[in-house]
Amino acid sequence: MLVDFNTLPEESRVWIYQANRSFTDEEIVDIEDKLKIFIENWTAHGSDLQSGFTIQYKRFIVIALNQNLNIATGCSIDASVHFFQQLEKDYNVDLMDKMNVSYKQGEYVAYKTLLDFKKMAKDKAVSKNTIVFNNMVTNIAEFNENWEVPASESWHSRFLK
Repeated sequence: MLVDFNTLPEESRVWIYQANRSFTDEEIVDIEDKLKIFIENWTAHGSDLQSGFTIQYKRFIVIALNQNLNIATGCSIDASVHFFQQLEKDYNVDLMDKMNVSYKQGEYVAYKTLLDFKKMAKDKAVSKNTIVFNNMVTNIAEFNENWEVPASESWHSRFLK
């Protein structure tokens, strides 16, 4: 059951998929249509999953699930993984690799491998004040408060000295 992302409770679970490139405006329209269809049909043991999505910075797809009504099961999580794997194929984009880092350079969102980010930290090309995207947040409250944070306030801080 598709609902507006902003109406979901703060404890709703989130999954964040970051793309290795920005989507075009046309791709975003197409992806939103596919997300609407997927979420409308997303179930756990036959029960609707009350969910919503948002696309941020033309690069991040965030799905939220109200677990107060129904929780995602192994099968429903598998279905979402397959959906995102298909998006990867359809748009020739990487959405599943969690070993990459996105961060802000001004208003631009940069994307680097974790190894490159570590090297940049060592070379002082990024600092504790660099805004990073903490895709490890688990619910909407954390997403709203701790998704875009200075590197010093995220797991990225371990690379900064």
